[in-house]
Amino acid sequence: MKILQLCKKFPYPLKDGESIAVTYLSHALHDLGCDITLLSMNTSKHFTDLNSLPREFNHYKEIHVTALDNSVNAFSAFKNLFSKDSYHVSRFVCPDFKNKLIELLQNNDFDVIQLETLYLAPYIDVIKKYSKALITMRAHNIEFEIWERISSNTKFTFKKWYLKYLTGKLKRFELENLNKYDYLIAVSERDLVKFKTLGYKNGAMSSPIGLDIRNYNLKINNKVNSDICFIGALDWMPNMEGLMWFLDKVWPEINKKYPHVKFHIAGRNTPDKLHEMNLPNVVVHGEVSDAISFMDTYNTMVVPLFSGSGMRVKILEGMALGKTIITTGMGKEGIHAVDGVQLLEASDVQSFIQKISDTLDGRIDTQKIGQAARQFVVDHYDHGVNAAKLLEKYNYLLSNPYYQKESSKYSKGL
Repeated sequence: MKILQLCKKFPYPLKDGESIAVTYLSHALHDLGCDITLLSMNTSKHFTDLNSLPREFNHYKEIHVTALDNSVNAFSAFKNLFSKDSYHVSRFVCPDFKNKLIELLQNNDFDVIQLETLYLAPYIDVIKKYSKALITMRAHNIEFEIWERISSNTKFTFKKWYLKYLTGKLKRFELENLNKYDYLIAVSERDLVKFKTLGYKNGAMSSPIGLDIRNYNLKINNKVNSDICFIGALDWMPNMEGLMWFLDKVWPEINKKYPHVKFHIAGRNTPDKLHEMNLPNVVVHGEVSDAISFMDTYNTMVVPLFSGSGMRVKILEGMALGKTIITTGMGKEGIHAVDGVQLLEASDVQSFIQKISDTLDGRIDTQKIGQAARQFVVDHYDHGVNAAKLLEKYNYLLSNPYYQKESSKYSKGL
Protein backbone atom coordinates (compact mmCIF):
# COMPACT_ATOMS: atom_id res chain seq x y z
CA MET A 1 0.00 0.00 0.00
CA LYS A 2 1.24 3.47 -0.91
CA ILE A 3 0.59 6.06 1.79
CA LEU A 4 1.30 9.78 1.73
CA GLN A 5 1.58 11.14 5.27
CA LEU A 6 1.11 14.89 5.73
CA CYS A 7 2.49 16.61 8.86
CA LYS A 8 2.40 20.19 10.09
CA LYS A 9 5.82 19.78 11.73
CA PHE A 10 8.67 17.38 11.14
CA PRO A 11 8.16 14.29 13.35
CA TYR A 12 11.63 14.26 14.88
CA PRO A 13 13.16 14.46 17.45
CA LEU A 14 10.80 12.36 19.55
CA LYS A 15 10.33 14.94 22.29
CA ASP A 16 6.59 15.58 22.09
CA GLY A 17 3.48 13.47 21.78
CA GLU A 18 2.73 14.36 18.17
CA SER A 19 6.20 13.40 16.92
CA ILE A 20 6.09 10.13 18.85
CA ALA A 21 2.60 9.32 17.57
CA VAL A 22 3.53 10.02 13.94
CA THR A 23 6.90 8.27 13.97
CA TYR A 24 5.88 5.08 15.78
CA LEU A 25 2.85 4.55 13.55
CA SER A 26 4.76 5.16 10.31
CA HIS A 27 7.55 2.85 11.50
CA ALA A 28 5.02 0.10 12.21
CA LEU A 29 3.23 0.56 8.86
CA HIS A 30 6.59 0.35 7.10
CA ASP A 31 7.35 -2.90 8.93
CA LEU A 32 4.01 -4.20 7.66
CA GLY A 33 5.09 -3.61 4.06
CA CYS A 34 3.68 -0.14 3.30
CA ASP A 35 5.52 2.37 1.14
CA ILE A 36 5.22 5.65 3.03
CA THR A 37 6.09 9.07 1.69
CA LEU A 38 6.34 11.97 4.12
CA LEU A 39 5.51 15.56 3.25
CA SER A 40 6.07 17.81 6.22
CA MET A 41 6.42 21.45 7.03
CA ASN A 42 9.65 22.31 8.79
CA THR A 43 8.51 25.13 11.01
CA SER A 44 10.44 27.91 12.69
CA LYS A 45 8.90 26.90 16.01
CA HIS A 46 9.97 23.24 15.79
CA PHE A 47 12.80 23.34 13.26
CA THR A 48 14.62 20.08 12.58
CA ASP A 49 18.04 19.82 10.95
CA LEU A 50 17.50 16.93 8.53
CA ASN A 51 21.23 16.25 8.49
CA SER A 52 20.93 15.22 12.14
CA LEU A 53 18.43 12.42 11.55
CA PRO A 54 19.64 9.10 13.01
CA ARG A 55 20.32 6.08 10.85
CA GLU A 56 17.26 4.28 12.17
CA PHE A 57 14.99 7.05 10.85
CA ASN A 58 14.81 5.16 7.57
CA HIS A 59 11.23 3.97 7.37
CA TYR A 60 10.08 6.49 4.76
CA LYS A 61 10.43 5.77 1.07
CA GLU A 62 10.76 9.50 0.46
CA ILE A 63 10.94 12.57 2.71
CA HIS A 64 9.92 16.01 1.48
CA VAL A 65 9.92 19.18 3.58
CA THR A 66 9.01 22.82 3.02
CA ALA A 67 10.09 25.65 5.30
CA LEU A 68 7.46 27.65 7.16
CA ASP A 69 7.73 30.60 9.53
CA ASN A 70 4.80 29.93 11.86
CA SER A 71 5.93 32.17 14.69
CA VAL A 72 3.27 34.07 16.60
CA ASN A 73 3.59 37.84 16.44
CA ALA A 74 1.45 40.72 17.65
CA PHE A 75 0.80 42.18 14.20
CA SER A 76 -0.51 38.97 12.62
CA ALA A 77 -2.59 38.23 15.73
CA PHE A 78 -4.12 41.73 15.60
CA LYS A 79 -4.73 41.50 11.85
CA ASN A 80 -6.56 38.22 12.34
CA LEU A 81 -9.14 40.00 14.50
CA PHE A 82 -10.61 41.34 11.26
CA SER A 83 -10.61 38.01 9.45
CA LYS A 84 -13.01 35.08 9.48
CA ASP A 85 -10.07 32.67 9.28
CA SER A 86 -8.87 30.71 12.30
CA TYR A 87 -5.56 32.12 13.48
CA HIS A 88 -4.56 28.68 14.78
CA VAL A 89 -5.00 27.14 11.33
CA SER A 90 -3.90 30.02 9.11
CA ARG A 91 -0.37 29.82 10.54
CA PHE A 92 -0.01 26.49 8.72
CA VAL A 93 -1.23 27.66 5.31
CA CYS A 94 1.91 27.46 3.20
CA PRO A 95 2.11 28.01 -0.59
CA ASP A 96 5.34 26.00 -0.85
CA PHE A 97 3.70 23.06 0.93
CA LYS A 98 0.70 23.26 -1.39
CA ASN A 99 2.89 23.31 -4.50
CA LYS A 100 4.95 20.35 -3.30
CA LEU A 101 1.77 18.46 -2.50
CA ILE A 102 0.44 19.04 -6.02
CA GLU A 103 3.74 17.84 -7.48
CA LEU A 104 3.64 14.63 -5.42
CA LEU A 105 0.01 13.95 -6.32
CA GLN A 106 0.68 14.48 -10.02
CA ASN A 107 3.66 12.12 -10.03
CA ASN A 108 2.39 9.36 -7.74
CA ASP A 109 -0.66 7.15 -7.38
CA PHE A 110 -1.23 6.95 -3.63
CA ASP A 111 -3.78 4.63 -2.06
CA VAL A 112 -4.15 6.59 1.17
CA ILE A 113 -3.36 10.18 2.08
CA GLN A 114 -3.20 10.45 5.86
CA LEU A 115 -3.50 13.90 7.42
CA GLU A 116 -1.90 14.16 10.84
CA THR A 117 -4.10 16.62 12.77
CA LEU A 118 -6.73 19.17 11.77
CA TYR A 119 -4.11 21.68 10.63
CA LEU A 120 -3.72 19.83 7.32
CA ALA A 121 -7.43 20.25 6.48
CA PRO A 122 -6.81 23.38 4.33
CA TYR A 123 -5.24 21.07 1.74
CA ILE A 124 -8.19 18.67 1.33
CA ASP A 125 -9.57 20.45 -1.73
CA VAL A 126 -6.15 20.27 -3.39
CA ILE A 127 -5.94 16.55 -2.67
CA LYS A 128 -9.41 15.91 -4.12
CA LYS A 129 -8.53 17.86 -7.24
CA TYR A 130 -5.37 15.90 -7.99
CA SER A 131 -5.97 12.46 -6.45
CA LYS A 132 -8.60 9.74 -5.99
CA ALA A 133 -6.83 8.39 -2.90
CA LEU A 134 -8.62 7.64 0.35
CA ILE A 135 -8.31 10.76 2.53
CA THR A 136 -8.00 9.97 6.22
CA MET A 137 -7.74 12.35 9.16
CA ARG A 138 -5.81 11.14 12.17
CA ALA A 139 -7.19 13.41 14.86
CA HIS A 140 -4.68 13.57 17.71
CA ASN A 141 -7.09 15.83 19.61
CA ILE A 142 -10.41 17.58 19.31
CA GLU A 143 -8.57 20.81 18.66
CA PHE A 144 -11.14 23.41 19.67
CA GLU A 145 -11.82 21.50 22.89
CA ILE A 146 -8.26 22.18 24.06
CA TRP A 147 -8.76 25.91 23.72
CA GLU A 148 -12.24 25.89 25.22
CA ARG A 149 -10.74 24.35 28.33
CA ILE A 150 -7.80 26.76 28.37
CA SER A 151 -10.06 29.79 28.03
CA SER A 152 -12.38 28.52 30.77
CA ASN A 153 -9.37 28.24 33.10
CA THR A 154 -8.12 31.74 32.25
CA LYS A 155 -9.02 34.48 34.75
CA PHE A 156 -7.59 37.64 33.14
CA THR A 157 -10.58 39.27 31.41
CA PHE A 158 -9.06 40.47 28.12
CA LYS A 159 -6.97 37.34 27.65
CA LYS A 160 -10.03 35.22 28.39
CA TRP A 161 -12.08 37.14 25.81
CA TYR A 162 -9.34 36.86 23.19
CA LEU A 163 -8.87 33.11 23.71
CA LYS A 164 -12.64 32.55 23.49
CA TYR A 165 -12.70 34.57 20.26
CA LEU A 166 -9.90 32.50 18.72
CA THR A 167 -11.49 29.30 19.98
CA GLY A 168 -14.80 30.16 18.33
CA LYS A 169 -13.14 30.52 14.94
CA LEU A 170 -11.16 27.33 15.42
CA LYS A 171 -14.32 25.45 16.35
CA ARG A 172 -16.14 26.76 13.30
CA PHE A 173 -13.27 25.63 11.06
CA GLU A 174 -13.11 22.19 12.68
CA LEU A 175 -16.85 21.61 12.33
CA GLU A 176 -17.02 22.96 8.76
CA ASN A 177 -14.34 20.50 7.67
CA LEU A 178 -15.57 17.57 9.75
CA ASN A 179 -17.17 15.63 6.91
CA LYS A 180 -14.61 16.42 4.22
CA TYR A 181 -12.53 13.39 5.23
CA ASP A 182 -13.32 9.96 3.82
CA TYR A 183 -12.35 8.34 7.10
CA LEU A 184 -11.61 9.59 10.60
CA ILE A 185 -9.11 8.01 12.99
CA ALA A 186 -9.64 9.17 16.56
CA VAL A 187 -7.05 8.36 19.23
CA SER A 188 -9.67 7.26 21.77
CA GLU A 189 -13.22 5.95 21.97
CA ARG A 190 -14.12 9.04 23.95
CA ASP A 191 -12.96 11.35 21.14
CA LEU A 192 -14.69 9.18 18.53
CA VAL A 193 -18.03 9.51 20.33
CA LYS A 194 -17.51 13.27 20.70
CA PHE A 195 -16.78 13.70 16.97
CA LYS A 196 -20.00 11.86 16.13
CA THR A 197 -22.04 14.02 18.50
CA LEU A 198 -20.53 17.05 16.76
CA GLY A 199 -21.93 15.83 13.44
CA TYR A 200 -19.33 13.55 11.88
CA LYS A 201 -21.12 11.09 9.55
CA ASN A 202 -18.50 9.27 7.49
CA GLY A 203 -16.53 6.16 8.39
CA ALA A 204 -14.48 6.22 11.57
CA MET A 205 -12.56 4.14 14.08
CA SER A 206 -10.57 4.68 17.25
CA SER A 207 -6.90 3.79 17.03
CA PRO A 208 -4.88 4.72 20.11
CA ILE A 209 -1.37 6.11 19.95
CA GLY A 210 1.09 3.26 20.28
CA LEU A 211 4.63 2.89 21.53
CA ASP A 212 7.49 0.71 20.37
CA ILE A 213 7.66 -1.24 23.62
CA ARG A 214 11.21 -2.39 22.82
CA ASN A 215 12.42 1.16 23.52
CA TYR A 216 11.16 0.94 27.11
CA ASN A 217 12.41 -2.50 28.14
CA LEU A 218 15.58 -1.83 30.11
CA LYS A 219 16.37 0.35 33.08
CA ILE A 220 18.75 2.93 31.70
CA ASN A 221 19.73 4.08 35.18
CA ASN A 222 20.92 1.62 37.82
CA LYS A 223 19.45 3.62 40.67
CA VAL A 224 15.99 5.17 40.73
CA ASN A 225 15.62 7.88 43.37
CA SER A 226 12.61 9.10 45.32
CA ASP A 227 12.51 12.54 43.71
CA ILE A 228 9.52 13.60 41.62
CA CYS A 229 9.63 14.61 37.98
CA PHE A 230 7.62 16.38 35.30
CA ILE A 231 8.35 16.28 31.57
CA GLY A 232 6.40 17.79 28.70
CA ALA A 233 6.63 20.29 25.87
CA LEU A 234 6.49 23.65 27.64
CA ASP A 235 5.48 25.57 24.54
CA TRP A 236 2.15 23.70 24.72
CA MET A 237 -0.09 25.87 26.87
CA PRO A 238 -1.91 23.08 28.77
CA ASN A 239 1.42 21.70 30.02
CA MET A 240 2.65 25.09 31.19
CA GLU A 241 -0.71 25.91 32.76
CA GLY A 242 -0.73 22.70 34.79
CA LEU A 243 2.92 22.95 35.80
CA MET A 244 2.53 26.51 37.10
CA TRP A 245 -0.53 25.43 39.09
CA PHE A 246 1.48 22.60 40.64
CA LEU A 247 4.41 24.88 41.51
CA ASP A 248 2.10 27.47 43.04
CA LYS A 249 -0.40 25.28 44.89
CA VAL A 250 1.11 21.85 45.53
CA TRP A 251 4.89 22.04 45.64
CA PRO A 252 5.20 24.47 48.60
CA GLU A 253 3.33 21.97 50.80
CA ILE A 254 5.32 18.99 49.53
CA ASN A 255 8.61 20.84 50.00
CA LYS A 256 7.65 21.80 53.56
CA LYS A 257 6.68 18.23 54.41
CA TYR A 258 9.55 16.49 52.59
CA PRO A 259 12.55 18.90 52.45
CA HIS A 260 14.82 16.10 51.18
CA VAL A 261 12.73 15.56 48.02
CA LYS A 262 13.43 17.49 44.82
CA PHE A 263 11.14 18.25 41.90
CA HIS A 264 12.81 17.86 38.50
CA ILE A 265 11.33 19.64 35.45
CA ALA A 266 12.25 18.97 31.83
CA GLY A 267 10.62 20.15 28.65
CA ARG A 268 11.13 21.38 25.15
CA ASN A 269 11.22 25.19 24.80
CA THR A 270 11.34 25.79 28.54
CA PRO A 271 10.54 29.51 29.07
CA ASP A 272 13.09 31.74 30.77
CA LYS A 273 10.68 32.64 33.55
CA LEU A 274 10.76 29.04 34.76
CA HIS A 275 14.55 29.13 35.10
CA GLU A 276 14.34 32.48 36.88
CA MET A 277 11.80 31.39 39.54
CA ASN A 278 14.53 29.75 41.66
CA LEU A 279 12.10 27.78 43.83
CA PRO A 280 13.38 25.65 46.71
CA ASN A 281 14.30 22.09 45.70
CA VAL A 282 13.04 22.64 42.14
CA VAL A 283 15.55 21.66 39.45
CA VAL A 284 14.80 22.98 35.96
CA HIS A 285 16.67 20.85 33.42
CA GLY A 286 15.27 22.51 30.31
CA GLU A 287 15.26 20.39 27.17
CA VAL A 288 16.91 17.03 27.84
CA SER A 289 18.68 15.00 25.17
CA ASP A 290 17.01 11.73 26.18
CA ALA A 291 13.47 11.92 27.57
CA ILE A 292 13.31 8.20 28.32
CA SER A 293 16.50 8.35 30.37
CA PHE A 294 15.16 11.37 32.26
CA MET A 295 11.88 9.64 33.15
CA ASP A 296 13.71 6.47 34.08
CA THR A 297 15.68 8.32 36.76
CA TYR A 298 12.68 8.99 39.00
CA ASN A 299 10.09 6.72 40.52
CA THR A 300 7.16 9.17 40.43
CA MET A 301 5.97 11.45 37.63
CA VAL A 302 3.27 14.10 37.97
CA VAL A 303 1.07 15.24 35.08
CA PRO A 304 -1.13 18.07 36.43
CA LEU A 305 -3.29 18.70 33.37
CA PHE A 306 -6.49 20.75 33.44
CA SER A 307 -6.98 21.41 29.74
CA GLY A 308 -6.11 19.62 26.54
CA SER A 309 -7.67 16.80 24.54
CA GLY A 310 -6.71 13.49 22.98
CA MET A 311 -4.09 11.34 24.73
CA ARG A 312 -1.02 12.25 26.75
CA VAL A 313 1.83 10.26 25.26
CA LYS A 314 4.21 11.12 28.10
CA ILE A 315 1.84 9.32 30.50
CA LEU A 316 2.03 6.22 28.31
CA GLU A 317 5.82 6.48 28.17
CA GLY A 318 6.07 6.79 31.94
CA MET A 319 3.76 3.82 32.39
CA ALA A 320 5.80 1.78 29.89
CA LEU A 321 8.84 2.46 32.08
CA GLY A 322 6.96 1.21 35.14
CA LYS A 323 6.68 4.61 36.79
CA THR A 324 4.02 5.76 39.23
CA ILE A 325 2.04 8.42 37.39
CA ILE A 326 -0.03 10.94 39.35
CA THR A 327 -2.38 12.84 37.07
CA THR A 328 -5.78 14.46 36.83
CA GLY A 329 -8.91 12.94 35.35
CA MET A 330 -8.33 15.07 32.28
CA GLY A 331 -4.73 13.88 32.11
CA LYS A 332 -5.81 10.24 31.88
CA GLU A 333 -8.62 11.04 29.47
CA GLY A 334 -8.53 8.50 26.66
CA ILE A 335 -6.32 6.16 28.72
CA HIS A 336 -8.55 3.62 30.44
CA ALA A 337 -6.22 2.93 33.33
CA VAL A 338 -7.71 2.38 36.78
CA ASP A 339 -6.94 4.73 39.65
CA GLY A 340 -4.94 2.89 42.30
CA VAL A 341 -4.13 0.00 39.95
CA GLN A 342 -2.12 1.29 36.98
CA LEU A 343 -1.78 4.96 37.99
CA LEU A 344 -2.95 7.46 40.61
CA GLU A 345 -5.60 10.08 39.95
CA ALA A 346 -5.73 13.42 41.76
CA SER A 347 -8.23 16.18 41.07
CA ASP A 348 -7.22 19.06 43.34
CA VAL A 349 -4.49 20.42 45.61
CA GLN A 350 -5.26 18.21 48.60
CA SER A 351 -5.56 15.01 46.58
CA PHE A 352 -2.24 15.70 44.82
CA ILE A 353 -0.57 16.29 48.18
CA GLN A 354 -2.14 13.13 49.59
CA LYS A 355 -1.17 10.89 46.66
CA ILE A 356 2.40 12.20 46.60
CA SER A 357 2.65 11.75 50.38
CA ASP A 358 1.32 8.20 50.12
CA THR A 359 4.00 7.29 47.58
CA LEU A 360 6.82 8.91 49.54
CA ASP A 361 5.76 7.38 52.86
CA GLY A 362 5.29 3.91 51.38
CA ARG A 363 1.54 3.66 51.94
CA ILE A 364 1.16 2.97 48.22
CA ASP A 365 3.06 0.07 46.65
CA THR A 366 4.65 1.96 43.78
CA GLN A 367 6.44 -1.13 42.50
CA LYS A 368 3.14 -2.96 42.12
CA ILE A 369 1.53 0.01 40.36
CA GLY A 370 4.56 0.37 38.08
CA GLN A 371 4.40 -3.29 37.06
CA ALA A 372 0.67 -3.03 36.37
CA ALA A 373 1.23 0.17 34.38
CA ARG A 374 3.89 -1.47 32.25
CA GLN A 375 1.66 -4.47 31.50
CA PHE A 376 -1.25 -2.17 30.69
CA VAL A 377 0.76 -0.43 27.98
CA VAL A 378 2.03 -3.74 26.60
CA ASP A 379 -1.53 -5.05 26.37
CA HIS A 380 -3.19 -2.01 24.84
CA TYR A 381 -0.68 0.41 23.30
CA ASP A 382 1.79 -1.61 21.23
CA HIS A 383 2.37 0.34 17.99
CA GLY A 384 2.71 -2.81 15.89
CA VAL A 385 -0.66 -4.20 16.99
CA ASN A 386 -2.43 -0.88 16.49
CA ALA A 387 -0.85 -0.33 13.07
CA ALA A 388 -1.90 -3.81 11.92
CA LYS A 389 -5.52 -3.05 12.84
CA LEU A 390 -5.38 0.27 10.99
CA LEU A 391 -3.84 -1.32 7.90
CA GLU A 392 -6.50 -4.04 7.94
CA LYS A 393 -9.14 -1.30 7.96
CA TYR A 394 -7.45 0.54 5.09
CA ASN A 395 -7.35 -2.63 2.98
CA TYR A 396 -11.00 -3.30 3.73
CA LEU A 397 -12.10 0.22 2.83
CA LEU A 398 -10.18 0.28 -0.43
CA SER A 399 -11.66 -3.04 -1.52
CA ASN A 400 -15.20 -2.40 -0.26
CA PRO A 401 -17.81 -1.78 -2.96
CA TYR A 402 -19.60 0.75 -0.75
CA TYR A 403 -16.62 3.03 -0.89
CA GLN A 404 -17.17 5.49 -3.75
CA LYS A 405 -13.96 7.30 -4.65
CA GLU A 406 -15.75 9.69 -6.96
CA SER A 407 -17.93 11.00 -4.16
CA SER A 408 -15.36 10.56 -1.39
CA LYS A 409 -18.07 9.23 0.90
CA TYR A 410 -18.87 6.01 2.68
CA SER A 411 -22.47 5.08 2.14
CA LYS A 412 -22.41 2.70 5.11
CA GLY A 413 -20.34 4.75 7.58
CA LEU A 414 -18.00 1.79 8.04
